[in-house]
Amino acid sequence: MSSLSDDGAVPPGDAPYEEFATSVGVGPHPLPWPEDERYDRELLAVGDRRNVVDRYRYWTVSAIVADLDTQRRPLHVAIQNWEHDFNIGSIVRTANAFNVSGVHILGRRRWNKRGALVTDRYLSVYHHASVAEMAAWFAERDIPIVGVDNLPGSHPLETASLPERVCLLFGSEGPGLTDEAVAACAYLVAIDQAGSTRSINAGAAAAIAMYAWGLQWIRTDLSSV
Repeated sequence: MSSLSDDGAVPPGDAPYEEFATSVGVGPHPLPWPEDERYDRELLAVGDRRNVVDRYRYWTVSAIVADLDTQRRPLHVAIQNWEHDFNIGSIVRTANAFNVSGVHILGRRRWNKRGALVTDRYLSVYHHASVAEMAAWFAERDIPIVGVDNLPGSHPLETASLPERVCLLFGSEGPGLTDEAVAACAYLVAIDQAGSTRSINAGAAAAIAMYAWGLQWIRTDLSSV
């Protein structure tokens, strides 16, 4: 059983979420409490204000992760972290929403977690110190890397065929993918744009790319939702 600080409350530094902490989620669970070991008794007592779907209310983090592990999608997401990019947290949060198999931080080990809103607790986060190390990790598992950047030679994401087992690699905000990272990719895809801006925010681009992968590989009957 985890404590509320580990499993329920948002740690200091996640201020954007704290202001909503008393208005979202559910309060104390009515008696009698469920006996299922997946439930956190402290959360049952004080309420569950975490940003989780209703089916996971009052569950421990370990129980949620164990359940998510049974249904991980074969998509990996990698982000270059050369500049302590604030978009990484947003990308991790979207990756959690898609229940990807793993998030890979390339470069600096420390990354800006503010935008993740503690969703990194619910998925596997890997660190690779270099492009070569990351490329070897995926090569050992026969998972191709597809870069997402609007560089010459990129295929339109809208018409590209993405593998089911794949890693989508995103560059840092601003400079995009490095030459070494591009060389490690099987190919590149780019999001079609019609406005004046040179590029889309990295967090937004990642969400679009993950959704594009989902359109090809996620089979969901929305009528049952």
